[in-house]
Amino acid sequence: MKYDKIDIKNGIKLHTIQTDKFKTNLISVILTTKLDRENVTRNALIPAVLRRGTASLNTQEEINKKLEEMYGASLDCGLDKTGDNQVLKFYIESVNDEFLPQDGENMLKTSMDNILEMIFNPYIENNCFKKEYVEQEKENLKQIIEGKIDNKARYALDRCIEEMYKDEPYGLYKYGYVQDLSNIDEKNLYEHYSNLINECKIDIFVSGILDDNVEQLINHNENISKLKDREAKYVVPRVKSKKSERENIVQESMEVNQGKLIIGLDIDFDNEDLRYDAMIYNSILGGSANSKLFQNVREKASLAYTASSNYYRFKNNIFINCGIEIDNFDKALKIIKEQIEEMKKGNFTDEEVENAKQGIIAAIKSIDDEQDTEITYYFGQELSEKKLGISEYIERVTKIDKQKVLNIANKVSVDTIYFLKQ
Repeated sequence: MKYDKIDIKNGIKLHTIQTDKFKTNLISVILTTKLDRENVTRNALIPAVLRRGTASLNTQEEINKKLEEMYGASLDCGLDKTGDNQVLKFYIESVNDEFLPQDGENMLKTSMDNILEMIFNPYIENNCFKKEYVEQEKENLKQIIEGKIDNKARYALDRCIEEMYKDEPYGLYKYGYVQDLSNIDEKNLYEHYSNLINECKIDIFVSGILDDNVEQLINHNENISKLKDREAKYVVPRVKSKKSERENIVQESMEVNQGKLIIGLDIDFDNEDLRYDAMIYNSILGGSANSKLFQNVREKASLAYTASSNYYRFKNNIFINCGIEIDNFDKALKIIKEQIEEMKKGNFTDEEVENAKQGIIAAIKSIDDEQDTEITYYFGQELSEKKLGISEYIERVTKIDKQKVLNIANKVSVDTIYFLKQ
């Protein structure tokens, strides 16, 4: 595997991942822009509207027919929140030319042309988006936003983040807000799209069996040629030191079968290199089946159906997630806090540190097992302006010892306790 990146224009980069592990090429175009309350809902609408039609393929039916002609290529789009950025993602996956039944085809070029047209040359009527498409996708987005309560565990996590980052960009819901939809129409959405395309950070990832002409394909593409240089408007994630002065407890009621307990932890360091130590700390605390939370809250005390934690490196937070009987809130919270204190006292073993390291190293080694996972990894590197190869990543993790994990443990504080109950 070989990874390279090339500046196409200011604010626009091409990333190539040369790999022979797959029979497909995967192209991903990622648009990154600042999260803000004014535009979060409009940004969420854009991928869905773009997916409906291009200048040459005006309908979903025409797009699907074209994909069938491309030996069943698949095209998709999505939305993420990464640090204080809203990230619009577009993918097309197609068979590599080496595996096509006849010579003379250039499926990579065809795929590239189609995805770039979808994003940068959409179907428009009267100098704006097609009204029917916008109205239908507004209704679809409304259902997504209103349906967020259906997944109670995800809803509870989102609410905890919202409380921790109240009045800050990261507290925004990535799909936006229903009350914004009535003010969006085909004209102002197209105007916003045009501004976004000229101001956002654009990263084009191409993964597969590639030759040296990928850059040439990009540079000769008419939709890329039309794009302007830009000082891309996005936020470079930086580790910030955060220490909670007091715990914020939020309890809400809803029709739930079990309580959802989310605890947001802050970590008080601003050294980027310490995030690797924080990963090991999180793994021991709640990141595996052998973790403190799983073993003590779920297995021994039988207080939780689920008990785990995840480290969010772009915001330097750990979120503990437990599904519990509603009456067990106080007992579960007490034992969870005990595990955090036990970590501060150093009551974990060198063996636990090694097991955590091996689990993370195994996950790192599997990054190149899937093309989209590989792209996600290198996009994270690009966004944070850090260049760290997979072998160097493993080396960083290998050097972590118990003392380094203990240092992290004593930088952890509880920020927000969110409990969703009946």
